[in-house]
Amino acid sequence: MYRRSYKNIFLFVAVIPLFYSCGKTTASKAGLNIQYQILNLSPDLGSVNLFIDYLQVNKYPIKFNVNQGYFYVPSIDTPYQIRSAVGTLSPLFSRGDILKTGAKYSLFIIGDAGKNTVNQIFTVDTATASKIGTAKIRFINASPTESGGLDVSINGSTIFTKVFYKKVSDYLEVPVGNYDVQINETGSTNLIKEMPLVTVQDGKLYTLYTYGYSNRADSAAFNSAIITNK
Repeated sequence: MYRRSYKNIFLFVAVIPLFYSCGKTTASKAGLNIQYQILNLSPDLGSVNLFIDYLQVNKYPIKFNVNQGYFYVPSIDTPYQIRSAVGTLSPLFSRGDILKTGAKYSLFIIGDAGKNTVNQIFTVDTATASKIGTAKIRFINASPTESGGLDVSINGSTIFTKVFYKKVSDYLEVPVGNYDVQINETGSTNLIKEMPLVTVQDGKLYTLYTYGYSNRADSAAFNSAIITNK
């Protein structure tokens, strides 16, 4: 009788770790394989952090216009919360996106905190493979003062036109090579930004984006950048 009880107790203890290992919070980087990045493009919002399951997941605070690149998310449980890195820990906003294994995602934080216009642009950073000898590029207008739309030209040829504020274009296939990238307000021939020579490589995915304010001359002035999604 004593031996039978001992065996039952041993079996019960052995099963506990098995059930615990199936819990939601134990997803590994290799098993989840989802990458996420946050670009803080709001000049007066201050640094922010990402919380998942109410735990901070980014190592360093995400500062204005500092791209830390992709990181693996530890869980797909929602909510995903953006919180200020200083002062109150109340969520600035929450998201409940459905994320897929093996995919990449970006969250652009835009707008002006002082004017209560902080907003978000969420993107899926995956696409079908491009043809050999080509790459794919898309454009995001994240510049609040450019609500009338922006046009983008490469080597003198317009590839994106009338992209309004907060809009994300589709990926466009372009030959590999070096490009002179110019950005104009839609309907105007006045050049508002010319980027340093941009090189695109075979099979890569890129996102070109604008941010900042055309009516400012400080660190929050109108600007553009490009990130590699793949």
